[in-house]
Amino acid sequence: MAASPAAPAGRSNRAVLLTVTCLGQFMVLLDNTIVGAALPDMQHRLHTRLTGLQWIVDAYVLLVAMLLLSGGVFADRFGRKRVYLTGVAVFTAASVLCSFAPSVSWLLVGRVLQGIGAAALSPASLALLAAAHPVPQERIKAIGLWAGFSGIGLAVGPVAGGVLTDAFGWPAIFLVNLPIGLVLLLVGLRSLEEARNPNAPAIDVPGTVLSVLGVGALTYGLIEGGARGWTSPVILGGFAAAVILLAAFVAVEARRSAPMLPLRLFRQRLFTVSNTAMVVVGFALMGSSFFFSQFFVYVQGSSILRAGLQTLPVSLAMVIVSPYAGRLAARYGFRILVTTGLALAGLGLLALGTVHADTGYGNVWWRLAVVGIGFALTMSPLTGAAIQAVDPQEGGLASGISSTTRQIGAVLGVAVLGAVVRTRQSGGASFGSGLDSAFLAAGAVTLATAVFTGLWLLRSKPAEDSAAQPRSTDPEPFSVVP
Repeated sequence: MAASPAAPAGRSNRAVLLTVTCLGQFMVLLDNTIVGAALPDMQHRLHTRLTGLQWIVDAYVLLVAMLLLSGGVFADRFGRKRVYLTGVAVFTAASVLCSFAPSVSWLLVGRVLQGIGAAALSPASLALLAAAHPVPQERIKAIGLWAGFSGIGLAVGPVAGGVLTDAFGWPAIFLVNLPIGLVLLLVGLRSLEEARNPNAPAIDVPGTVLSVLGVGALTYGLIEGGARGWTSPVILGGFAAAVILLAAFVAVEARRSAPMLPLRLFRQRLFTVSNTAMVVVGFALMGSSFFFSQFFVYVQGSSILRAGLQTLPVSLAMVIVSPYAGRLAARYGFRILVTTGLALAGLGLLALGTVHADTGYGNVWWRLAVVGIGFALTMSPLTGAAIQAVDPQEGGLASGISSTTRQIGAVLGVAVLGAVVRTRQSGGASFGSGLDSAFLAAGAVTLATAVFTGLWLLRSKPAEDSAAQPRSTDPEPFSVVP
């Protein structure tokens, strides 16, 4: 028999709950940025090429993107504590497997398992936090602390990755998750209270399978196309399979009574625009970040440790600016802030496209900071707008979809921009020239999206333009789940 939602916890229990959920999300976010600093060492020690590095990143991001919505449903149906701790256990064990992986193939297996664990851990941690704070104002404060403290992982990642890789090699960046995971399991088993949603919808197994296979086939074609040839039968078959599988996904979702992705939500212009822009945010941010450390190591000759420090302005700017984005959107309007943020990020990426091997770091760091500031101004208002566009009881679903679209963009960004670099190299260009083309492409796409978003939303209603945060009456005002 399904248990009812847990009763509100005391202050001490809430403090423990906040610590446990923040630390779990910190571990997931740390893994988003810590890997980038270790990519050059992975390439050297594992004897892999650019395609191998792309898979190391995308194997993780793909599973997170495709299972994130299902992870939230699993938590509601089978127990948020149970799913959270299961996610922690899977993520921790997978991290150990990654650290001892003798080859790229084994590392990819570990990364897939990490993605599965993260897709369970992230939404369950937020659901636990929301269930323990029934008062909307208290819940919003708790989620703000959750997002802020756990978001420190984004800033710590590049530095930690550089330090650990320089001292012990790339396996250390995964092994660091072991003590964190063990602490979470020990404390979580003793202190967390179970909570379920008796009215949670059924799990959409066909939608989940079709989405994983469809986006996976598309990613395969984009990553392997440069190596195998864009017109090879395998690559053309991969793209054809992607089209068929994604079309089947849309058809299945349109007919299900409780789909993982309700297509009716996209009839709302604000919801469609915000999620379209979020795909581009993931595309440009993750796709360009994939190359930051490689640029400093391979083009400018930095050490791995120094490269990790040199990439810090992006994540540091995001951590500092993000808490103010919602307030600015509430004051100046969603359209103005999102358009400005995308324009800043696009201009920063275009500026990075003009950096060369002999460009001093004093003329590089501010370009990275502009990129971070631009995306920080964009992400929170985009999620808030997606939530504002739907009914209050669907706020959690809207936030989950927003996070999923960003992750899908991240998968495609690593694949597409990697393909740009490989195509340029196959044409005789240097690796540095290929990176310039990738940054310029990401900047152009981001700037075009800024124009598109601004023009489309010119016709929006005043209420839509002020969408910056979830409604205070929203029973589960979920924040951004990376």
